[in-house]
Parts: sequence; C-alpha cells; structure tokens
Amino acid sequence: MNIKNYSSTVPVERTIMRIEIALIEGGAVGIHKDYDENHELTAISFNAPAREGRIVSVKLPANVDEVESVLVSRLKRQPKESTLARIRDQAAKTAWKLVQDWVEIQMAMVKMNQAEFLEIFLPYVWDGERTFFSLLKNDGFRLLEAHKSDKK
Repeated sequence: MNIKNYSSTVPVERTIMRIEIALIEGGAVGIHKDYDENHELTAISFNAPAREGRIVSVKLPANVDEVESVLVSRLKRQPKESTLARIRDQAAKTAWKLVQDWVEIQMAMVKMNQAEFLEIFLPYVWDGERTFFSLLKNDGFRLLEAHKSDKK
C-alpha cells in the first residue's frame, strides 16, 4: 500500500506558502505559524470568518512525529542515524503536503458551495488551549449523543 505524498520532494516552505494562499483565498486572515522548541513547524494558525462578522481562531496541525513513525515502521531493518535524519525531513514534507492537499480540496468545496469555510475547519477551532475536536474527545463525545427526547 502506498502512502499519499510519502515521496514528495516539495520543500516544506513551498508547501506552507501554497496552504497560506489557499486559506487566504478562502477568507482566512491573520495567518501565523507555530513552532516547537526544536524550531520545527507544528501548526498553521489563522482567523476564520464566522457569521455576523464574528471571527474564530483555527489551529491546523501537521503531526510530523506520527508520519515519521509510519515511515520508520515500513523499514525492514534498524536505520542508521543519517537515514533517520532523512526520514525526519521526508516526514515533514509528507505531513505538510497532506495538509496542503486537504486544504485545497476543502477550499474547492467552499468555492463550489458544498460547505462553508467554518464548517470545514470546525474541528480545528482553537480557544487558545485546545481544539473543538479535542474538547469533544476529552469529554467522551457526550455532546454528540442524541438527546433523550430524540430517542423515540
């Protein structure tokens, strides 16, 4: 089984630029990048238009560590340290390229009136501490349970 973009050669910086362009064309404002202590990009954050002139914050991550784990797990033997460095670089390229593809497809959905901008990014709405998805997940998805009056 092939993994989409697992062999991408596009530099992360170029991929980020394309993500930003797609987001801006969709209506995002105030885009900035989040980095970890190793100076690796972890997320793109931006403000998104909501109804009645409201703006919400969105944090769109790329989990490079998980992509790296998948790539390493596909190796037949323990890699050398130099190989691990190349895999890490490839994991970043792959993770961000997947985000780019996803964002571009979602923006096409918005342009074709198949979804609203905020509808697409709702799981990633960020309150400064957590995303909406993580809030739901940490609460056992109870908000998504059908109300007792709806169970007839």
